[in-house]
Amino acid sequence: MTHAEIAQAIKADDARITLAYAFNSTGKTRLCVAYKDATKQPDGSHSGVYYNAFSEDLFVWDNDDDNDGANIRLTVRPSSLSKFHALLTEDNVRDRLKAYRPTFGFALKLHEDDPAKGIESISFSIASQNPDLARVPIKISRGEERIFVWCFFLALFEVEGWADKQSSHFFIDDPVSSLDDHNIFITASTIFDLIENHYDKRKIIITTHHIGLFSILADWLTKGEKADRYKRITKLFVLSDKSGDLALENCRQEVFLYHLRLLQLLDKAQAANDVRAYHLALLRQVLENVASFLGVGQFRYVLEQIGIQDAAEAANIINVLSHKKVYYFESDFLIPDSKAMFENVLRRLKDKYNFVLHA
Repeated sequence: MTHAEIAQAIKADDARITLAYAFNSTGKTRLCVAYKDATKQPDGSHSGVYYNAFSEDLFVWDNDDDNDGANIRLTVRPSSLSKFHALLTEDNVRDRLKAYRPTFGFALKLHEDDPAKGIESISFSIASQNPDLARVPIKISRGEERIFVWCFFLALFEVEGWADKQSSHFFIDDPVSSLDDHNIFITASTIFDLIENHYDKRKIIITTHHIGLFSILADWLTKGEKADRYKRITKLFVLSDKSGDLALENCRQEVFLYHLRLLQLLDKAQAANDVRAYHLALLRQVLENVASFLGVGQFRYVLEQIGIQDAAEAANIINVLSHKKVYYFESDFLIPDSKAMFENVLRRLKDKYNFVLHA
């Protein structure tokens, strides 16, 4: 299949929510563009709104090298969205950013000659009560930049005249490049909030190469506390490239065997002594996959099979720390007891089922 054919297939599908895991080099951005083309109105206007690599490319650093970075800033390229910038406030963006607990402040600067041209640049500074520090422009990290741009678009989705007019669908393509594990989980939470606010009014398509993001969203949509609302209107796919031919495969009707990829992530985190609450959420996905393979409904059974003494308590801890709202507000660092439980479960799981993990 071509990207255009896959776009047409997603368009024709009756699923309100489409979540697709895409292997590297399968062309997620090309699929997003193909879907945009497939859903255009007869007059050529767009029927939905999008977040993808082109969205991120609108933001370009001016390092002000001639002045040793004295006026370093993130510039915003002109686009069809510029006319909506004047409706966006700094507080709108801060409201979306606060879940990420940013360590930087920022200021939006409209074009002085004509504010209708939109935002000319964004300056960043250290979040500090010291006014001298707060005035010194800084360059934020790539991960922080990606978080800011994502939150900028989350705020822009809410201004009048754009997403409320182009209201057929959201297409969200991988807003997680350069993010660490903690922020992957927070981004999954913001996407789930977007789904909750809009699923009944428009289609929502999410594509990602990140197995953790896919795993967490798939769990919340099909097995979480609100699964009764979403699982019947959600379809999970794998976008793969087989001998040069793209395929969109349904992974809902059979066990989606990505557990080895998840185990690799968990093994790496443990080896680096950097295990966090996010990794417990991924461990839960592995346990649920094993439980599905064994034909049982609860991963507590798997904990019992691998020799965890108090399987009920361990299952409860994993469930609690995998919960969106708990993770959203608590620290991502595990207390020693939870970390020890993680290491014990992971070790016993690998020993019991003899998983072979390749780098």
